[in-house]
Amino acid sequence: MSLSALEQDVLNNLLSRRPDLAPCQESLLALHDALVQCYEGGGTLFTCGNGGSNGDALHIVGELNKSFERLRPLSAEQKAKFQGLPFGEALAENLEVGLASIALGFNGALKTAVENDNPIRDIAFAQELNALVKPGDVLLAISTSGNADNCLMAMATAKAYGATAVSLTGPKGGKMAEFADVSIKAPGDSTKVIQEAHIALWHTMCLLIEVHYFPDMRV
Repeated sequence: MSLSALEQDVLNNLLSRRPDLAPCQESLLALHDALVQCYEGGGTLFTCGNGGSNGDALHIVGELNKSFERLRPLSAEQKAKFQGLPFGEALAENLEVGLASIALGFNGALKTAVENDNPIRDIAFAQELNALVKPGDVLLAISTSGNADNCLMAMATAKAYGATAVSLTGPKGGKMAEFADVSIKAPGDSTKVIQEAHIALWHTMCLLIEVHYFPDMRV
């Protein structure tokens, strides 16, 4: 997929700040292409991870469900749907278009039920995804080691239902990179350094997909 001038600017900005991430460019663009296809088909991005990567998974969803750096007003057609409804005028003028995304593992009732009831460890991400995923969706699984079993189980579940499984890992990639449809291997010789690279990469992912659909800069 060719990039628009705005999308290319986003990518250039990343590489000017973080030239060490240049080897990730091809796989980052493959993820961007998968997300465009996902959203064109009415799909959802799912994210998952453990520890700091769990925080990243939730942060990504926060950037996508509402405006990040671009204006996302409702269309006239969307605004018309609120006519005559409680708070309809205020909602129509103030709601922002969101890009559908869900972070796995934040439903405490579900997660603890699965952990208590299921004899298999680490299956909670997969169980939640099993209930929600559709063909054409995308799962972004984040792990600095690339060997998180719960993330790998979620990736297997995604692929079983025809979704795209993407791994964001450290330089070794681990089992997740070997299994992924798209593998992004960030540089770094320690967890904190890899996670710093992850943040730059997924922020750029969010910016690329946002500018693809919403070219108007926030004022």
